[in-house]
Amino acid sequence: MGRVEQLVEEYGPSWDPGPYERGTDGPRVILVGADTSPTGLRATAYGGGLARRQRARLVVVYVAAPTVWTGLAAAAVVDVQQQTFEEEIEQLRAELRDRAADLQVPVTFVVRRGETFPELRQAAQEVNADMVVVGASEQGGHRLVGSVGNRLVRAATWPVVVVP
Repeated sequence: MGRVEQLVEEYGPSWDPGPYERGTDGPRVILVGADTSPTGLRATAYGGGLARRQRARLVVVYVAAPTVWTGLAAAAVVDVQQQTFEEEIEQLRAELRDRAADLQVPVTFVVRRGETFPELRQAAQEVNADMVVVGASEQGGHRLVGSVGNRLVRAATWPVVVVP
């Protein structure tokens, strides 16, 4: 697949948002911050089920977030990290393609490169998300700096669901 920078693919039925209606019964566009961690996969499944029940569009965003040390690492380490990103992207892509058809949910799969929180926030703004779903952080250091979910909640732009 080459170096991952950005990717956008559509799966499932086409989505017709219909006319804008203030105060609709639920979210029309649900954005999920996805990865292949257990909580990331649960968040994706939760978002997909919610999109099916709400007849909403599901936008799944994977952020290839290089570690802080990537710039200082040897080329071999950077190549391993890139290969990991590509494997995760392919795993998510295959799962989304299969599930979109089964659930009859319009799915947009987006791959971005950068820091997770700003990329998810920007993607949510670009697609006019009504709700953001992310998995709970499994990293202990986030208690000090704040997890992506906590930062999204503090952004106070949309309802945020953090899936354990």
